[in-house]
Amino acid sequence: MPAFRLIGAIERATGLLLALVTALTFVSVVLRYVFNWSIPDSYDLGRNLLGILIFWGIAVTGYRGEHITVDLVWNAVPAWARRWLARLDDFVLALAMAALAATLAMKALDTKASGEASYDLNLPLWPAIALAWLGATCGFLLAALRLLGAGPRESGR
Repeated sequence: MPAFRLIGAIERATGLLLALVTALTFVSVVLRYVFNWSIPDSYDLGRNLLGILIFWGIAVTGYRGEHITVDLVWNAVPAWARRWLARLDDFVLALAMAALAATLAMKALDTKASGEASYDLNLPLWPAIALAWLGATCGFLLAALRLLGAGPRESGR
């Protein structure tokens, strides 16, 4: 059950981020075209929030098995091969998420060390990359759960 609570929390956080990115974009466009004024760092803020949103979304999508699939081979093989392909899929997903999480961890550390900041407000950029890393790390952990058989299995896949 703890995995289901984690999934629910990740989905809520991802939904909140999506709403925030949408609201920021809408308000920014209205302010720009109606009042000829822009929110300072709205582009950097939106870009970083969207990056965080993507990595957290990948975590849930991979766990649920709702990522894009090509069923050409799947439909052509017998049931025992489908089980093997599903395990291979879970392994490749866990491996990819581990590599992605490691790369993002290095990027967050490099960005913190370099002191990169946003243009207008001079906000540090490393916290956004660290939150994206946390999403990728959750993606790896959820992919590992799926690999160990704790994840959901779809009826057709």
